[in-house]
This record gives sequence, C-alpha cells and structure tokens, in this order.
Amino acid sequence: IETKTSKKRERRCVQLNNIIKIPGLEDVIIKKIEEFEDRIGIYVEMPVKSHRCPNCKERTRKIHDYRLQKINHLKWFERLTYLFYRKRRYRCGACGKRFYEKNTFVERYKRFSKEWNQAVKVRSIRAKTFKEISQQYGASPSTIIRRFDEFAKEELKEVKELPRVIAIDEYKGDTKAGKYQLIIADGETREPIDILPNRRKKTIANYLRKYGRKVEIVIMDMSPSFKAAVQKALDKPVIVADRFHFCRYIYWALDAVRRRIQKEWHDYDRKKCKKKRYIFYKSSEDLTEEEQWYLNRYRQMSKVLDTAYQLKEAFNNWFEKAKRNGSKRIQQTKRDLKAYYDLVKASGIPEFQKNIQTIKNWEKEILNSFVYGYSNGFLEGINNHTKVMKRNAYGFRNFERSRARILLTYKYKGIGEHVG
Repeated sequence: IETKTSKKRERRCVQLNNIIKIPGLEDVIIKKIEEFEDRIGIYVEMPVKSHRCPNCKERTRKIHDYRLQKINHLKWFERLTYLFYRKRRYRCGACGKRFYEKNTFVERYKRFSKEWNQAVKVRSIRAKTFKEISQQYGASPSTIIRRFDEFAKEELKEVKELPRVIAIDEYKGDTKAGKYQLIIADGETREPIDILPNRRKKTIANYLRKYGRKVEIVIMDMSPSFKAAVQKALDKPVIVADRFHFCRYIYWALDAVRRRIQKEWHDYDRKKCKKKRYIFYKSSEDLTEEEQWYLNRYRQMSKVLDTAYQLKEAFNNWFEKAKRNGSKRIQQTKRDLKAYYDLVKASGIPEFQKNIQTIKNWEKEILNSFVYGYSNGFLEGINNHTKVMKRNAYGFRNFERSRARILLTYKYKGIGEHVG
C-alpha cells in the first residue's frame, strides 16, 4: 500500500511540475517532494538531451553515470528547502571524455542554488544584521558575509571622476580605519558617491586632487580643515556654507545668554525658563498665547535677554530677506549683513560678539549659499540613516564592508524587502 501511495504521489509531483512553473526550476523535472520534520526535500533532475563534448566538440547523448548532490534552496512555506539533484555525467563516443551536464539552477562547485544566492545578495543590503539573514536562509553568518562581499565587489566600481557640484560631511563610523569617516555626495542628484576612511585634511586633499578635476562647487559645514583641504586640492573652488550650520551660531549665542541670565533668578523661574527654552527659538508668528505670555515675562525680567532675543529676530529677518534677494541682489544682502554686525557690536553681549566673528570669517561662503542655493540638508539625512544602520548592526569594524552597506543601500533603495 505504501509503495502504491508513493508512486501516486510521485506522479502527482510530475503532473504538478507540468502545470506550474516554479521560479528558478522551470527547466528541471521534479521527481519527488519529501518532508523531513521542519524541512522540505525536492528531488530533481535535468531532461536527457544532446551535449557537446568540451574536449573534441562532438555531440553525444551517452550517459556514463549519476551522482546525487544536495543543494540549499529558498524556503517553501517558511520551511528550509533542499534540492537533491540527480546529476548526470555524459560520455563522449569519439574521445571517451566524461563530463557533467549543464543545468540552470546551480553553478559548478556550489552548494547553494542560483536563486538562493540572488535572494541573499539582495536581502543582505536591506537586513539589519548578517546574522539575521543567516538564520532566515539556513546558512552561517560567514557565508552571508562572503556573498555580500562578492556582490559589493561586482556592484561598486572605483570612482573615475567627481561631478561639478559635490557635498561633503563627516559622520561617526567607529571603524578600524578611524573614528570619523567622510561621505561625498553629488550636490545636484543628491546621491552618495564615495566614503573616505577618515576626515584628515591630507586624505581629503589627495582624493580631490585625484578625482576632482571637474569640481567647481563644494558644499560643506563650517569646518576649517575641510575648507583648507578643498582650497589646497582644487583650483579656486566655490565653497558654499550650509545654511543650517551658520544659522545655529546665532541660536547658540542666544542659548548661552539664556543660561547665563537664568542662573541669577529664583529656582522656580530658572527651572521654568529652562523647561520653556524652546519659546526663544520659535518664530514669534508661531507662538501660542501661552508661549507668548512666557516669552514676554522672561524678556521683561532681563534687559540683556531681551536684547539677545531681538538680535535673533533681526538675524531671522535678514535671513528671510536674503533668500528673497537671491543672487540678483546679493550686494544688498551683504550690506544688510554688515548692518547686523553693527547691531551685535552695539549690544555689547559677549556671546554674540564671539559667534559673529565666525560668521565674519565665513562671510563669502555664507553669501555663496544665497547665490547658488545649494544645501547640505540631504547629506545630514543620509548621515542620520547611516547612524541607524550602524546601531542596528551593533557597529561596523570593517570599513570596506561599512562603506559598501551604505552605498549599496542608496543605490538599491527601491528594492522591496519581500525578495526571497
């Protein structure tokens, strides 16, 4: 009875294979499907057909022998699946050469199917950790890492030339190559181009000197080392200071004044002012009635704090006007900035006078941000995503693997996570 049942099951499997084409196994004959507790075994073989001898190029259909090969395949219904491939060897009638048949689902000397390898390569880009993928696909983490490294080597080519507009920024990578890495992106397409192992001036200058022949505009934060490296490597580049980075100097100055003044107040007002500190940063038009009441109260309690708030509002007014002026009225924007310097000087507030000196040192680059309209905001978003990837993976020690994960993630950001 068991023999008859197994024969019927085998016939049903063959009939099923004739009706439904299984992805990756379209050209094979499925002889039998068995269940082994939590795993599935699929017995397959290729149809007999004429093959060309690799030695003398004569065609033959003579079969020499069979060997059974066990191959890891994609899951079926959340169960690990093996292919038991009855591999056929042919014998050439002309020269006697023995050789294996050609197949479409596994490469020579491999223990994993082509579909399995493809799915692992795709998932290794999006998954949190390599260990997570290894548990899903029934392989060791080292096997997954090797597949990822192979994929990265195929897909990531050496940069030949940087575009006309680039954006650079640092992020904390904590790899063996260094604590901080530098990411370079296209300022127009907003796609990451490359990642340098460290943020040293020599490293940046050498890289730009090698690949930056076409670079005309560089967007950056207000880092003196970045500025020195770019000016050293490139021929009179246009440096654009990111707007967020120069605006925050004014807010830092206001916050420093608030912290200094509130120390002299009663504990209740000091703690309440600290809790409500966000009202000093919000635009006056966006404040609620309650927030406006607290703001007026604290401004009345300190003339210095009131002056500092007015300086912040004056800077915001200049900033909004500068955006409207654009490149056509950049000279007017420059004159208005000079007038703001005079306001800060007349106020006598040391925190603002210290921070405004930084803005004076970067005045040309700040004005360039209104002339050209470029920003580093998108690169800050990439860095935030990179930090999340690093936390999920509990850090990366290998710089090349970390670099590949970041670049491939953005290269294939449209890939769905359902693959495999």
